[in-house]
Amino acid sequence: MRTLLGSANTLRRRIEAAKCSRAYATGFSLIEVLVAILVFSFGVLGVVSLQAAALRYHQEAMHQTTGLQLARELAEMVRDNRAVGARTVDNPYVGSFVADAAGGLAPDLASYCLAAGSGCAEAESLASAHMTQWLEHVAHALPAARVVTCFDSAPYDANGLPRWACPNDPPQGAPLVIKMGWRRQALGRAPSGARVLEHATASGGSPVVVLALTL
Repeated sequence: MRTLLGSANTLRRRIEAAKCSRAYATGFSLIEVLVAILVFSFGVLGVVSLQAAALRYHQEAMHQTTGLQLARELAEMVRDNRAVGARTVDNPYVGSFVADAAGGLAPDLASYCLAAGSGCAEAESLASAHMTQWLEHVAHALPAARVVTCFDSAPYDANGLPRWACPNDPPQGAPLVIKMGWRRQALGRAPSGARVLEHATASGGSPVVVLALTL
């Protein structure tokens, strides 16, 4: 009888020990699951941030390609109308154009020779027509664009960075430089506040496309 009681007590202790072991194992598994979820969440956040950065870089690359194509388009127009394009004064191709609140760009003197059934009889009118049409293309293709065209032999500063400023009295033989910029997202790490967007204004930003044209 005593042997049976001892065996029963031993069996009961083993059952209780097994229950405790299972409870401990269950709790440990729950902690592992929570840690795995936490690690997975950090991974997802990293992938989302990487995807957002990739989209920003892709959009900026598209804008740069478009800006370069538009600059080349204007360069071809100037070459076709070289008699006016080479002028240092009274040149419709030369000027500073900043997008208005609606994002539009307009030349200093808009041309009406683009209307149906009319043509440009003079080289000056043709130049005004070129700028009227081209600036409209820029306004539709690039956000909050800015364009500066001038004769400039040094479009870059001492640090090699492009600048909007143009010389008041350009030297003889200076090339006609097309400078273009637009509102773009900052591509640095974790921008915030005012640094999220870079504006191509008279007081900020810098040209993104600089194309020199020798006439």
